[in-house]
Amino acid sequence: MPPGREPPKARELGRADRVMPGIWRLRLPITLWPGVPHVNAYAITAGSGIVLIDTGLDEPGALGELERALGHAGAKLEHVRLLVCTHAHTDHYGLAAPIVEASGCELWMHPNYGHMLAGAEDPAAALERRVEVARQSGVPIEALRAYQEARKGSPTGIARIIEPDRELLPGVEIETDLGRWQVYETPGHAPSHVCLHQPEKGILLSGDHLLGRVSLFYDYGHTPDPAGEFLQSLDTVERLRAGLCLAGHGRPFRDVQAHIDANRVSVSERMSRVQTALGRGPSTPFDLLPDLFAVTREELNPMMVSWGLQETLSYLTHLAARGEVERIDGEDPERWQLRPA
Repeated sequence: MPPGREPPKARELGRADRVMPGIWRLRLPITLWPGVPHVNAYAITAGSGIVLIDTGLDEPGALGELERALGHAGAKLEHVRLLVCTHAHTDHYGLAAPIVEASGCELWMHPNYGHMLAGAEDPAAALERRVEVARQSGVPIEALRAYQEARKGSPTGIARIIEPDRELLPGVEIETDLGRWQVYETPGHAPSHVCLHQPEKGILLSGDHLLGRVSLFYDYGHTPDPAGEFLQSLDTVERLRAGLCLAGHGRPFRDVQAHIDANRVSVSERMSRVQTALGRGPSTPFDLLPDLFAVTREELNPMMVSWGLQETLSYLTHLAARGEVERIDGEDPERWQLRPA
């Protein structure tokens, strides 16, 4: 091996970890997303089969890794009696169609999944929209051209579109051997997001609303105030007083209240950075990214720009709804300023 070159990393394999009798965490590898090595699905026993929560991303070999993980839990695809998606992001919905085809099960999901359809039905148009939002936000043209060229023709992460058989809304209950799970709407991370709660055992299936470590992401552009929705959703799950959280990424954890508090603190701190930066003068959303991440402009990477713009625009929208900032009329790229007292 040439000096200084790192050995290639072995591909991660799907596996299952038993959380408790009747629940398995299926740890499914992701190769397409730098910085996101895996996603969790959950298998919950239900009579002669299982309820499967979330699916994993559709990419080469992904269905085989799901089957491998299910095998570790003593199950097969044909044992899936019901598929439930906590939200319509590709790593939680991408394999829905082949799972339903293999098992004959129903798919239940929240009805506000239009944010997923746009990218899946016309990926080229969705890419154009993302590039235009970034241009209006002040991203340099050279960087936009490089991003567009790199993303052109990229896979969607969804095997194919499949409509849910039932809308996953409050009042719907999911029956398993561990009891009935109740549905709570928790938008913010995505308009389609729900959490599932098993009250007798105090278990929260949180999807990407609460994670093992604070990692904020808002699916911007589909609802008026995703950051505000996320904060309200934290209030929703706080009232449940869950004692164990099974998240969409990372390990299960019991200090649920501490994670709720940490998310609130992080949102407050990051919004304050945006406000402090605007206190120095009007700025484009792109200009605010170094302050949001506490890095220099040279340290920004494409993923930070892509995800950070959605976060920054969500905070600006939320602060505007509170009457604290405003967009300056008639400017392109757009610039924002603190609202005059």
